[in-house]
Amino acid sequence: MKLLFILDPLESLKAHKDTSLAIMRAAQSRGHELFVSQQHDLFLRGETAKINAQKFTFTAQQFSTEQAIEYVPAAFDAIIMRKDPPFDNEYLYSTYLLEIAAEQGGKVYNKPSAIRSWNEKLSVTRFPQFAPEFLVTANNNLIREFLNSHQDIVVKPLDGMGGSSIFRLSLTDPNISVILETITNFGARTIMAQRYLPEILQGDKRIIVIDGMPLPYALARIPKAGETRGNLAAGGTGVAQALSARDLEIATTVGKTLKQAGLFLVGLDVIGDFLTEINVTSPTGMVEIAKQTDCKPAQVFLEALEKR
Repeated sequence: MKLLFILDPLESLKAHKDTSLAIMRAAQSRGHELFVSQQHDLFLRGETAKINAQKFTFTAQQFSTEQAIEYVPAAFDAIIMRKDPPFDNEYLYSTYLLEIAAEQGGKVYNKPSAIRSWNEKLSVTRFPQFAPEFLVTANNNLIREFLNSHQDIVVKPLDGMGGSSIFRLSLTDPNISVILETITNFGARTIMAQRYLPEILQGDKRIIVIDGMPLPYALARIPKAGETRGNLAAGGTGVAQALSARDLEIATTVGKTLKQAGLFLVGLDVIGDFLTEINVTSPTGMVEIAKQTDCKPAQVFLEALEKR
């Protein structure tokens, strides 16, 4: 197959842990041709979608790329969107262009309209049976009422990643006002508040779902001492562990809906028994799971893609 990956700049990727590169290595070992592009390499010429792509090959030293050539999206057997958030206007425009590319024969994973529709924070509201108590608002008074009710909460922006700008608030915090003013931009930015889950100390579990089916292991991201966030980008430690019965219930139930929506690769975040986020842009964790278990997530991904 000819596989095109839309990535952040190659020099910004951490070769030893990047999930996109892990998938690409596995793809090359299976005989597939690799191509890479960045977000703004996709464009319209008239009504026709085009994309500038470079052929990519892993080498003994690192990798090599050839000069970019202009293609129509249908030239590839799969286009895999792996651009990291934030989900800003440029990301939004990319989903529109990818949707046009799909209408013209491109096979895009994840489905562009689904990436657009499934906000990574708000999507848990589709599964209230699994979500902790939450509030979505820009109104600081409502957030204070939520805090008074639950006494210990987490507030986070709707477009963040890697644990950025996530705050834990308790009733005794002397900085409640300034935190709420900052995160809501004085009531002009909508955020999500969730009841704090003390089970975070045992890890924020990343469950990888591929074509509707979860891997048998989650990556529990355990916060470093004195930290609320378990994200690896925030200094957490990743420990692979077998899915619990509750993890499996959440992942299989949610996975069916994800597959129907056209979301091929998704990362579910589960703390304790609760679903806290649904990551549809560029979920990670494959490398750590592969290193610590007998599961090979990149191979599972490619086997599912080949069946498609």
